[in-house]
Amino acid sequence: MPGSPSWNERIVVIKLGGSILVNPKAYKRAAIFVRNRQRADPDERLVVVVSAQEGVTNKLERAARKIVREPLAATLDLLWSTGEIRSAAILALELQALGVRAVPLNIHQAGLKLSTSGSEDAHFSGGVQFTPERLCGALAKCRVAIVPGFFAIDRQDTIASLGRGGSDLTAVLLAKGLQACRCELVKDVPGYFSSDPHQNPDARPIPRLTFEQALEFADGGCDLVQRNAIEAAARCGLPLVIRSLVETGPLSRIVSGETSGTWTTAIPSAVEVA
Repeated sequence: MPGSPSWNERIVVIKLGGSILVNPKAYKRAAIFVRNRQRADPDERLVVVVSAQEGVTNKLERAARKIVREPLAATLDLLWSTGEIRSAAILALELQALGVRAVPLNIHQAGLKLSTSGSEDAHFSGGVQFTPERLCGALAKCRVAIVPGFFAIDRQDTIASLGRGGSDLTAVLLAKGLQACRCELVKDVPGYFSSDPHQNPDARPIPRLTFEQALEFADGGCDLVQRNAIEAAARCGLPLVIRSLVETGPLSRIVSGETSGTWTTAIPSAVEVA
């Protein structure tokens, strides 16, 4: 596609959710994970999508509502975005401390723009346009680019959220637009489950499932992956990997029917490098 780098088959999109970015030590651990992945396969370019630190989005909303009972959506989105931007900067700093050159981008630089009238429609086909030049330019300079999740810009160039859990959707949209070879959603659980294992001790792990099955579980109350993100991945046939930060631990794959790619049998698992 226009603006894509010649090495786009080596791009991997990795999303780090707020549930694993819980404190400063967690950012360091996430940076080690990214550093190890880069060292395990130096030819890969990594696009790391980050959520705000756990609890920050709710904290910011509470602060806003103490000032005004019903804040304007655009104002609330702008306030919320500071959480994701902070995460991107902190992770970049932690990577730099480890000797990894990483470029943090802001929301306008990421290249996602709503082509619909509102963020609630962003998950529908054609709802988001992607302009790859700035992100691809960052990847051409170094192997790791960090992007704030959960947001795009609208037709008025204003920051707009993509719904709760929207960092999953950000990762899917970027992976699709960059024609990435893999999209990994890193959670605080080792893969996809029949329900949220934090709430249901009887939840069973599912190593491999179809998009249709994942949507059924989502409709049943399992919110491990944002439903809009599953729909968007299914629409373009983008396989998803659901995993934790445990590099040698179990994981799950969400695919289209019986479709499988080479990555489904050999997902890189980084090892600690001294």
